[in-house]
Amino acid sequence: MQQGLFKTKTDTSAMRQLALTIALVFAVFCFGPAAIAQQSIAPAGVSQTQDQKTPPVAGGVRESNPSTISPAKAVTVGLRELSPWSMFVSASLIVQAIMTGLVFASLITWTIFVAKLVELFIARRRLLAAVNSVAGARTLGEASSMLSSDRSVMRSFVAAAIEEVRLSPGLDNEVGVKERVASSFSEITRSEARRVRFGMGMLATIGATAPFVGLFGTVWGIMNSFIGISKLQTTNLAVVAPGIAEALLATAIGLFAAIPAVMIYNHFSRVTKRYLDLVGRAAGTVTRQVSRDLDRMHSTPMRRAAE
Repeated sequence: MQQGLFKTKTDTSAMRQLALTIALVFAVFCFGPAAIAQQSIAPAGVSQTQDQKTPPVAGGVRESNPSTISPAKAVTVGLRELSPWSMFVSASLIVQAIMTGLVFASLITWTIFVAKLVELFIARRRLLAAVNSVAGARTLGEASSMLSSDRSVMRSFVAAAIEEVRLSPGLDNEVGVKERVASSFSEITRSEARRVRFGMGMLATIGATAPFVGLFGTVWGIMNSFIGISKLQTTNLAVVAPGIAEALLATAIGLFAAIPAVMIYNHFSRVTKRYLDLVGRAAGTVTRQVSRDLDRMHSTPMRRAAE
């Protein structure tokens, strides 16, 4: 009887232990993977938060993660980086010197444009009025009196013709006098051409060299950009783009200086040619006046024609 009771108690405790073991195994099987997954996700989230707070360091320089920058801040930074003045300030010393020189060349171009525009306009108006006045004169002396207050090249033509007639008294060879007068007129015309073309050589130089000077600044800036890439050991576009933009700004300024210089040079080439044609017309007017005076002096001394 006692053995049966002891056996019953032993079986009951064994069954309890077996049930407890099954419940423990079931709990581990159900809740164990979820707990492990939660433990593996939590450190990743912590590290991800830490990554957002402390971005990676490259070359000893802390870089900001572009994905963590707000859109408004990104737009602000982009606009600031696209400013020509900010790119000029952040450029290297050599590129800054090149940009400054090109801006100064552009200033020279526009100064020459304004000065030559006013000069040629006034010179053409004065010469045209003088040609119209001398065309109605009968003698060189009368033409000289008409041009007493004139400041155009026509006065130089008349003065040279009168001087040549005065230096050739008693000479019957009219052809020689006309040749000497024509030679004097050629010298005056060449001198006037040099005067009105003053400054055009500078325009030609700026128009021909400014693009290459800007290209040199571009090459130098891109070279510095690649050197920066090698030092930082990164090919991130945010690192490369500012240096390339600064380099391209030098080429843009070079074109800004060269294109107006070429256009202004071509314009003044046409205007100067028209003005020199008018100078040739003035020289022809005085030459015809000399011929008429020489014809009148067949029976009188040549000196009288100059009085």
